[in-house]
Amino acid sequence: MKALALYAACGLLACRVAAASPDEELLGRKQGYPLAPTLARIHDPAYIVGSFSGMDRLAPSCELAPADQPVPLMSADKEADVRYRFRGHDYTLADYMQHQRATAVLIVQDGVILAEHYGYDRTQHMRMLSNSMAKTLVALAIGKALEEGSLRSLQDQVDQYVPELAGTLYGGTRIIDLLRMASGAKYVEDYTAGDDRARFLATAARQGVLAAAAQVNERADPPGARFNYAGAQTEVLGLVLRAATHRSLCDFVDETLWMPMGAQSKASYLVRESDGSAFAQGGFNATARDYARLGAMLANDGMVQGRQVVARDFLLDMTDASRQPAPFRPGQMVYHGSRYYGYGFQTWILPGDARRFVLLGVYGQAIYVDPKSRLTMVHLAVGQDASGDASGAHLGAERDALWRGVVDRFAR
Repeated sequence: MKALALYAACGLLACRVAAASPDEELLGRKQGYPLAPTLARIHDPAYIVGSFSGMDRLAPSCELAPADQPVPLMSADKEADVRYRFRGHDYTLADYMQHQRATAVLIVQDGVILAEHYGYDRTQHMRMLSNSMAKTLVALAIGKALEEGSLRSLQDQVDQYVPELAGTLYGGTRIIDLLRMASGAKYVEDYTAGDDRARFLATAARQGVLAAAAQVNERADPPGARFNYAGAQTEVLGLVLRAATHRSLCDFVDETLWMPMGAQSKASYLVRESDGSAFAQGGFNATARDYARLGAMLANDGMVQGRQVVARDFLLDMTDASRQPAPFRPGQMVYHGSRYYGYGFQTWILPGDARRFVLLGVYGQAIYVDPKSRLTMVHLAVGQDASGDASGAHLGAERDALWRGVVDRFAR
């Protein structure tokens, strides 16, 4: 009776008595899922849950204010029966939460929360780390800078806005090639301790992003020819935005995207002490419900309550496979030996006849979007490694199967 009373008081979707999540004791349940003592240890199993929902308490950050009048998210009268098939078996969303290290899964259609589950004692009020989902925010900000005229053209080179990079590889790269992860730079980002990403971040932490960008000086391909995923390109886009708009990324995203889309809660960007730059490639933090509002805006082709927050044509440039050069389309683009995904502007494009796309971040972060059905699924997680699959649980594969189940059930 006590559990039933709690359930009724909290409401159907917002306060669920959850089954056990995987590896709870390993991940710090008895200690209350603590923050890491240092940034260097945020991925330690005992600290990853607490740290991924408390990064702006561990590192310098800037805040984004919510909207004066947040866009409401309604809760369905009854949670949707979400089912999916994976490796020959049928499962429910509750099963999924027991299989994978998910901290939050929300499914939203037309502004209605169809399902909302949290793991590891996380709640709707906690700001969760985006990892590379933040890259799509940078692309959206580029679109807003084009709208307001502070950026003239995606064909412009970086050094037209950031003269400090004149004579460097990135300085001579077009903005559109950075958006497509196609600068042509020789750059390895495989999340090992000595990869180019680690070296870039170390230099940026000591000397700033300009110095780190200037260090990338060898081309492997002609610009625009081949996809090569590298967060350094997003950081250079951040430099372009700051120079063109004369505003910090934090302020610009807040003023042009976060508040206009109707965010309910504060968000934050992690900020480098070396140069004050926001961590453009992955340092954004927001609640799961505000990530759902972002996904809902994208699912509605940039429209929020009758207002066009982001130009639909720019969103099509970002997310429509037919608007990408052939080497960047699903089925043709090669990434880690697979041709599954395509890539638009800092956004992954899903295969299939319908336009569907996804914001992805390491350790299991994702926002799936189906514009035709105005459907979005937010997935936040603490995977065992960057891909989420080191444990053999195949997080990415089962997460995609869950999304396919959602599409099968709710797509129009």
